[in-house]
Amino acid sequence: MILKKINWKVLIVSLLIVYGVAALGSLFTSGNTEGEWYESVKPSITPPGWVFPIVWNILFFLIALSLYFSWINAKSRNKLALVFGVNFLLNILWSYFYFYLKSPFLAFIEIIILELSIVFMILATYKVNKKSAYLLLPYLIWVGFATILNYLSI
Repeated sequence: MILKKINWKVLIVSLLIVYGVAALGSLFTSGNTEGEWYESVKPSITPPGWVFPIVWNILFFLIALSLYFSWINAKSRNKLALVFGVNFLLNILWSYFYFYLKSPFLAFIEIIILELSIVFMILATYKVNKKSAYLLLPYLIWVGFATILNYLSI
């Protein structure tokens, strides 16, 4: 039975970590997507506001699954912890730079580094568990789209 094979402790910790990152990032985003400033820099191709929480919740779930599958299959976890940890910090920082500091230019520089960190996550997880790497591809694509939006808002 598949349920016996799940390491529930690691899965729950993975979900808590990833959704904790989401919560921290949302502290900088909440209340800053409705104001005059955001409306003045928001590109015309920006999806409706209701799309973002749906997409990000799906992405964070996929990231948590990637963390889980790579963690339970890794022989050495130090590199995984570093790669995911750096990415999580960069994810939070983008919201801080863009929405809290209202600096699209600084956020653009940061999102390029965030994109690279996703590539490093994919490469690191691919060596451990291919499924983990594939689960990160939607994240890479969405942040690529966010990079375009960020650039257009400068």
